Amino acid sequence: MKYSIKQVADMSGISTRTLRYYDQIDLLKPAEFSDSGYRLYREKEINRLQQILLYRSLGIKLEQIHSILDDPAFHTLTALEEHQRKLEAEKDKINQLLATVKKTIQYTKGEITMTAEEKFEGFKKKRLEENERLYGEEIREKYGEETIEKSNEKFMNLSEADFQKMGRIEDELFAKLEQLTETKDLDTSEAKEVYELHKQWLMYSWPNYSAEAHKGLAQMYIADERFAKHYNSRAGKEVVSLLHDAIVKYAKD
Repeated sequence: MKYSIKQVADMSGISTRTLRYYDQIDLLKPAEFSDSGYRLYREKEINRLQQILLYRSLGIKLEQIHSILDDPAFHTLTALEEHQRKLEAEKDKINQLLATVKKTIQYTKGEITMTAEEKFEGFKKKRLEENERLYGEEIREKYGEETIEKSNEKFMNLSEADFQKMGRIEDELFAKLEQLTETKDLDTSEAKEVYELHKQWLMYSWPNYSAEAHKGLAQMYIADERFAKHYNSRAGKEVVSLLHDAIVKYAKD
């Protein structure tokens, strides 16, 4: 069966303009053109579009999707099973947050009591799962499954006081990084404090400290634009290279 570009747009919920753009970048080519020059799609193209939209829903860039789908090792069933796993993880995260909000509403109404840990459980889990979604593959490859699981467990077991303190340390870290941008001098107390504050912040989730692991993480910060974007966006200026340099200079076991 053949589908016109309008039919594909209607069934997929994306615009004909987007479909034409996908054609231009060779992400989704039509099966053929009609005598009048209109794009026509068949089942194969519809299936590929489904894969594209699934990956887009996970925040993956178009150029990465292109590479994934055109990889000779790509397997549709495996990809769908991976989509399912990620969507179920997202569903679990939303359900956890909904449960926390529901409990908080009941607590506010005086219908139930709520421990400090319960108040923050959903927010901790959201932060952990967001970190897993963004960086999980990289950090697990670098530090190993067991280390990351221990780190996650330690973070989830933080008390309300420790969770709040971790946030305050992070705020202080950014304040010191901003001061450091004025001089960019690593032989200063500000530079050493940047290292110390980052180490303190890490130790709320790291099971144990290693200077080499700390330096390795700093290297990831500058090598992976996602890490750099987090720090630079929050600071409103380029700070990740200074953070890296301070850690490399002062990190010692």
